[in-house]
Amino acid sequence: MAAETMDQAQQRGPMHTPAPRTVGLRTTEATYLGGTKHIRTVRADLRAVLEDCPRADDVILCASELAANAAQHSRSRLPGGTFTVRAMVSPELYARIEVEDNGGPWNQGMVDPARHHGLDIVRAVADEWGIDGDHTSRTIWARFDWPDQP
Repeated sequence: MAAETMDQAQQRGPMHTPAPRTVGLRTTEATYLGGTKHIRTVRADLRAVLEDCPRADDVILCASELAANAAQHSRSRLPGGTFTVRAMVSPELYARIEVEDNGGPWNQGMVDPARHHGLDIVRAVADEWGIDGDHTSRTIWARFDWPDQP
């Protein structure tokens, strides 16, 4: 295809760049003391941020499971330990949560098959998820997509 001349480009009129779809992006971050007694607060804090999200219940369920894992199974459970919950919400597209803990050993061999496991719930409900970090600090994240709203 031949290169377009300046006259041809001007005849089409000015180019308009569509507005980015990140307008309205909301983020939040909160750090909690280790221990499971703060999981209820995690859920309440996220509920306020996710008020208009079609998958708010799924996001809160998974965030609750990930926070409970951090509070029970990482070094966040030790005296002075903390875990951090982050959420990013694009009301038209998706929600993403992260739970960062204080790390620790990752021993899959200690899993009791008779009990539910937070990561199994996340795997079943989230559109994408993953684990970043190592024994010094670990972040588990999950993303929840939804179709465009009318």
